Amino acid sequence: MAVRYFDWLAHHTRRAADKPMMIDLHSGREITYGEANRRAARLGNWLRSVGTKRGERIAILSPNGPEFFDLQFACGKIGAVMLPLNWRLAVPELEYILGDAAPKVLIHDVSFQAQAEELKKRCKIETLLCIDPDRPDNDYEKALASQRADIEAEVLTHDDYSMIMYTSGTTGHPKGSITTYGMNFYNCVNLGNPALVNQNSKHLAILPLFHTGGLNCYANPIFHAGGTVMIMRTFDPGRCLELIDDPKVGLTHFFGVPANYLFMMQHPKFQSVDLSRLVIAGVGGAPCAIPILKGWAARGIALQQGFGMTETSPSVLVLDAKDAIRKVGSTGLPVLHNEVRIVDENGKDVPTGQMGELWVRGPNITPGYWNKPDATARTITDGWLHTGDAAKVDEDGFYYIVDRTKDMYISGGENVYPAEVESVIYQLPQIGEVAVIGVPNERWGEVGMVVATRKPGTQLSEEEIIGHCVQNLAKFKVPQKVAFIDVLPRNATGKVLKRELRVHFIGADKPVIS
Repeated sequence: MAVRYFDWLAHHTRRAADKPMMIDLHSGREITYGEANRRAARLGNWLRSVGTKRGERIAILSPNGPEFFDLQFACGKIGAVMLPLNWRLAVPELEYILGDAAPKVLIHDVSFQAQAEELKKRCKIETLLCIDPDRPDNDYEKALASQRADIEAEVLTHDDYSMIMYTSGTTGHPKGSITTYGMNFYNCVNLGNPALVNQNSKHLAILPLFHTGGLNCYANPIFHAGGTVMIMRTFDPGRCLELIDDPKVGLTHFFGVPANYLFMMQHPKFQSVDLSRLVIAGVGGAPCAIPILKGWAARGIALQQGFGMTETSPSVLVLDAKDAIRKVGSTGLPVLHNEVRIVDENGKDVPTGQMGELWVRGPNITPGYWNKPDATARTITDGWLHTGDAAKVDEDGFYYIVDRTKDMYISGGENVYPAEVESVIYQLPQIGEVAVIGVPNERWGEVGMVVATRKPGTQLSEEEIIGHCVQNLAKFKVPQKVAFIDVLPRNATGKVLKRELRVHFIGADKPVIS
């Protein structure tokens, strides 16, 4: 018998209705748990009024704002499925996603009015609803105000779908990873404990809320515990440092990808702000270069590394703060409710210290991809999710995510993982950002190419970078080419788009290695 889903907002409203749940930094609005519960009920009633049935998808296209959580909890009341959209995608890319998921309603920010109207026509979406955070009387708020603040909720279980999140689609079309209520619950347990989340936690959400990192690291675990989340519309490194520094704000939790920490570390305020009130500063989304970890450690903050994916809701591995220096570079140990293994190309476990692909199994794993049974079958074997990440485990049981398998290249028969090379190059003080890709070579098959930016006012040559690598890396790992550009291409979560770099510098991407 499936476990029943319980409404977090209804629970916290009974116990602490007047406690702040969300603070929207853009509008200055503070929303209590009681108000959030009423807003979710009103939105759920409005969605029903336009014909939404249980199981139907509701899309949202917007920068960060409280409306994401209005919709998430409204869907939990009526049994609809939330479909968060990447606002950086072009209309044809969104058209594919909306054609695949077929949402009933598209809720959109006013800045995407033209795209929403075009998508409504192309994808036969029945209803649009516009958010305008600068106008209190906008259509979205009017829709909520037109409905009752109580609702007859659907009975849902942990097996019901809560959300479909589309992967970035670095090769081919993106896939819709299904998230269940059970996955959300287990992530709150799996991540909440090592992240020291409780009802007094206060988190600054800066990652896009269409992404699992924005929603679930640590916003949803903190809502589950009854804490408070501040929502930043788009990432601003200087503003983040100001908020962390302010004792009246009292932030305890922060989570970002390595790029967020790099940009904050490079900001002029970094050396002077008071970081001591942060209980946990988590980092994930990509391997974090050692110089970034050491730069924050020098300011008294041991970044808590972790590993997760959209398909794992997302937490899989977490490094406790007490181990951050002793096991620098590790992504930690498995969380409570999942198991992991590292396998070779035949799916056989590899010895300690040997590289392989990380596989994950547990109640935090997606049941599959929306409308993609073949992709589901290729990705999940006997309940084990193939992550596509190259990893190893040390003699103490600590795991290390070396790189994405697809970003690995083979030089002279040896596997080279760009993240390791990038970490060495980041030791150079003149480096702003760096990415390493594999490019064709007649003699070695592939060799490394460095694509980098210089910090303003500094000089750095190709010879200096390669010379530094010669001194710190095995010969086969030393890149042979360097290109300097103004800025690295990144997606909305801050990950470097290496596919774009490969297309730009060698004219084509390479197939995924799996």
